[in-house]
Order: sequence, then C-alpha cells, then structure tokens
Amino acid sequence: MTSSAIEVSGLRKAFKDKVVLDGIDLQVAAGTVFSLLGPNGAGKTTTVNVLTTLMQADGGSVRVAGYDVGAQARAVRAAIGVTGQFAAVDELLTGQENLQLMVDLHRSPSRAGRVGELLERFDLVEAAGKPASTYSGGMRRKLDLAMTLVGNPRVIFLDEPTTGLDPRSRRTMWSIIRDLVADGVTIFLTTQYLEEADQLAARIAVLDQGRLVAQGTPDELKRQIPGTHVRFRFTTIDELDAAARVFAGGARDEDALALRVPSDAGTTSLRALLDRLDEHALSAEEFSVHTPDLDDVFLALTGHSSEVVAK
Repeated sequence: MTSSAIEVSGLRKAFKDKVVLDGIDLQVAAGTVFSLLGPNGAGKTTTVNVLTTLMQADGGSVRVAGYDVGAQARAVRAAIGVTGQFAAVDELLTGQENLQLMVDLHRSPSRAGRVGELLERFDLVEAAGKPASTYSGGMRRKLDLAMTLVGNPRVIFLDEPTTGLDPRSRRTMWSIIRDLVADGVTIFLTTQYLEEADQLAARIAVLDQGRLVAQGTPDELKRQIPGTHVRFRFTTIDELDAAARVFAGGARDEDALALRVPSDAGTTSLRALLDRLDEHALSAEEFSVHTPDLDDVFLALTGHSSEVVAK
C-alpha cells in the first residue's frame, strides 16, 4: 500500500456551464482521518462521488488505494467502503441477516466468521436477532458501518456518520473510527459537526465554491485566523496595570486581573512575551494560550457560519 491512500491532482468537474470542482488537489496519508468541510453547494458530494467511482471527472488525476479511479474503477471499489448519511440497512432483516447478506454478496469463504466478529466488535450481539427496524439511530449507524467492513476496505468514506445521533452515540462512533484508524484504515470524512473534524481529523480541507481555500491540521488552520492570544493572570491590580503598559495592545479584564495579548501562539513569540515580562520584573500567576476554534476558521474562510457546513 502506498503512503498516500488518496491522491488528487487538478480535479475538475462541471455540470453543463456550471463548474463544481475547479482544480482540486488533495493528498490523504494512509491510516489517518481526513475531513472535507464546506458550505452547502461547495462540491463535497461531487468530490466524494468522483473518489468512489460513482461519477467521472472532467479533468485531473485521482488515485484511491493506489488505483486510478478512471482506469481501474473495479479495483478501487474492491478496496473502499462507503457509509452514507442515512444507514443503508434492510429494516425487514435482523442485524445478523444484514451482515450475512453482505458476506454472501462478497462470495468469499474466508469471510465466513465475519458476522459474529463484527456483531461483537460493534456491541450488537444482544440485538443480532432483532429486526433492524427496532434499532436506535446509533445502532443502525453501527450496523451500517459493520456491513461496510465485511469487505475489509482499506479506505472508508464516511458521509456525515453521526448526523442526528445523540452525544453519547456520537462519541461511541468516534471511538469506533479511532479504532479503525489504529488498524491502518484510512477514513475520508465529511461532517456537519466541526467539533467532530477537530476531534478526529489529522488533516482538514475546506472547500468553497468548488475550490480548496485551506488545508492543514486543525491547529494549523486555527493559527491562520486572527484572534489567537495569550492570557496572563496576575495577583494584584498594580501588576495588571504594569503589564498593560508593557503590552499596549493588550485587552484588560480587571475583574479577573487578566490581560489578553495578541500572539500567533508559536513558541518563539510566546518566549518573547515571557522575556518582556521578565525584563520588567513582572511575573504572571498563570498564562494560557487561546486560539480560534474551527467555527471561527470556517466563517473566516467561507463567509458562512458552521450551520451551513452540511451538504
């Protein structure tokens, strides 16, 4: 397996005269979570459809799991799994029957023991004999993902896997995703929950109007946005007054005896701030670094709030 599970260069797609993807470049490292974010109509669905062979690109090159999506579509399909926003389970069948159906479709004797293994892995043993129609939303999502794993995919595309789930079920799904990555699986994630991308993704790309407007780790993206600051807290008002004179651009909070000083939060700038305090014989009781969250990043990059991040 190549070190890159997904390689996209110059991806273009248009529908008649409307350009949906305008020269997309992506590289997803194997065994990581990569999250694609973007407002409504940004092109996320089209990107996923091209990467999963459901749609042909108009230009550029795309390789998934080492295979060319256009020329080796069958090999790509054999190497990937896709789980959509809505669980694709047969509600008339039991959980066990849904999994057995997938095993039978793969026609592989080596997968004979997969049903019991997956029921146990996803904590569905007790519900295995019950119709999927009786499952909760979280259980259906787990069953759907378990069905995807029957084929031992190397790359899994998760399209908003926790939409509509309660917080407990969402965190259970996060744990499952982390376990998959620990096993070497690559996850391509689209989500409407920016906290989810922040928690899970090693790298994030932000798509807006068919173009990538930013890529990087969550921390790298946050550092690009103004608003990062260091917060110093002092023990007396005199110390706060003295520090405010040293850092003229700081914002005071007299009730908390705190001063907010703009900073890029890097080690060099942080060391410089502490050195300046030392030069003036000042000592903060405590300090902390505060950075914008992904909501701030999303708003700054796209002009939209995170409420429209879903497709």
